[in-house]
This record gives sequence, C-alpha cells and structure tokens, in this order.
Amino acid sequence: MLPAPPILVYEDRWLLAFDKPAGLLAVPGRGPEKADCLATRVQARWPDALTVHRLDQATSGLMLMARGAAMQRALSALFAARQVDKRYQALTWSCPVAASTDADGWARIALPLAPDWPRRPRSRVDWQHGRPSLTLWRLLPLCLPAAPAWAAGSGATRLELAPVTGRSHQLRVHLAALGCPIAGDALYGGASAPRLMLHASALRLPHPASGKTLALHSSVPF
Repeated sequence: MLPAPPILVYEDRWLLAFDKPAGLLAVPGRGPEKADCLATRVQARWPDALTVHRLDQATSGLMLMARGAAMQRALSALFAARQVDKRYQALTWSCPVAASTDADGWARIALPLAPDWPRRPRSRVDWQHGRPSLTLWRLLPLCLPAAPAWAAGSGATRLELAPVTGRSHQLRVHLAALGCPIAGDALYGGASAPRLMLHASALRLPHPASGKTLALHSSVPF
C-alpha cells in the first residue's frame, strides 16, 4: 500500500512546506521501487520545487521545499547558519536522565556522530572520528491519544527535541545512547510500536524573501 499523500501546509512564490507522512521517502532512493517520494510527488504539481533538507522515511512531519535554485541556495544557507529552529516530538519507553537543565527545562546531548559504515544506513557515536553533534531535549506531558493498546504498561515518555546540528539519524542515535531509544526504532533498539514515534512538529525561520518570521506547525499524530 502506498503511503498517504503529503499535506500542503504553506505555499507562496518562494517556498513550500509539507506535512510528510511516515513511510514516504523524502527523495528518491536507489532503484525504481524507491522512486516514489515527497519530492517527486510535489514536483508533479510544482515543477520548480527543489529539496532543501530531508526527513528519514520513517519520520513524519514538516519539510520545506524551495521554488527555484536561488531560493534553494538561500534556504540552504539558513540551515547551514543554524537560523532554522527545528522542533520534534518523540515517544520513548523510558525517561532519559538529565545531568542538568536550563531555566526552560532543556537538557543537552553532545555526542560526536559518524556513519557506521559496516552497518549503513546506521550512524554511531564516535569519539575519534565523529562530527560534533548537539541535541536539546525536555520532557512534555504524555497525552497519548485514546490510551492505545500498544502503549499499555509501557512507561512511555514524551519528549520535545531541538537538534542544533543536523547529522544523519542524530535524534535517534543520541536518545539511544542515553539508553532511551525512540519507540518503534528497529535500527537502534526501540521497543515495539506501530511506527517510528518521531515527528517534525515545528519550523521557525526568517523568510528569505521578506525577512519576516515564518512559523510552521504540524499536529503530532501519536
């Protein structure tokens, strides 16, 4: 069965934002069986749409696309300069322990990450060769919708995550390194769940054309 279609969240002459469903690739993979993806579906309607960033196939939530090469360069520069505030929500089956938190309840995970080449597409903590990687996290009220049977007795914990850097699988590896893998994450030892319980819930950035703050939000489906 094909993944659900992406939902248009925002549109103007410079950029587009979509709510990507879990299970849909962000960009084409290798082979014809992996040609279906958000980028291909969007370009069928907006031929000038170009990819700026990605979400893992199993992750749902907000993705931006630029309209034209000049806007792709401008948005990519914002991401590189860390001017795009990204927020995620995740469910884990245990609660991470924070060494310390700031006044807003944010704790830090600062562990260097590198590709785990023998086991790609995995990444791993690598103190010798890894790139500096920083994730902020804090606890949120659990608020599970309708107390689903798969979460019964699980000790589920809801987290808000703010990746400062953008390494491959950063959130998934950082939480697994704390002993709290994301539920449904088979790559990193997450407990059983209907899907990877990770959702890109908010983006906030200066609009490259107007300079005004663009704040986008997506409801968390779990």
